[in-house]
Amino acid sequence: MAMTVHVDIVSAEEEIFSGLAEFVALPGETGELGILPGHMPLMTRIKPGAVRVKPQNGEEELVFVAGGLLEVQPGLVTVLADTAIRGKDLDEAKALEAKRKAEEALANHNAEIDYAAAQAELAEAIAQLAAIKKLRGPRH
Repeated sequence: MAMTVHVDIVSAEEEIFSGLAEFVALPGETGELGILPGHMPLMTRIKPGAVRVKPQNGEEELVFVAGGLLEVQPGLVTVLADTAIRGKDLDEAKALEAKRKAEEALANHNAEIDYAAAQAELAEAIAQLAAIKKLRGPRH
């Protein structure tokens, strides 16, 4: 039997995942992080992107997060996401539309917009599209 660690992935709206997992991989602030059972304690911000969880005796699951915090303690990994969407619930058409709108807002130099907010929306849409591509795998 493989070693496991308890993983909780939660957003403000709901609990997305809670259970034993063999590993967790997610987009850390400075790069991709891989967490295995026995990982040293850690707390860091996470960027928008895909969280991959390999549940005990199950298939790898993908969860999109729009940023948040990661806390690793002995025996417990907690992902506190600003927004979290199960991979199967991601909507490609919606993400493409959000990307298009953010790009238009950034390109329109005459409009009075919040460039930081538009850039954040663009980054989130791009991360969602990347998560969808990763979920579909090389066959699509």
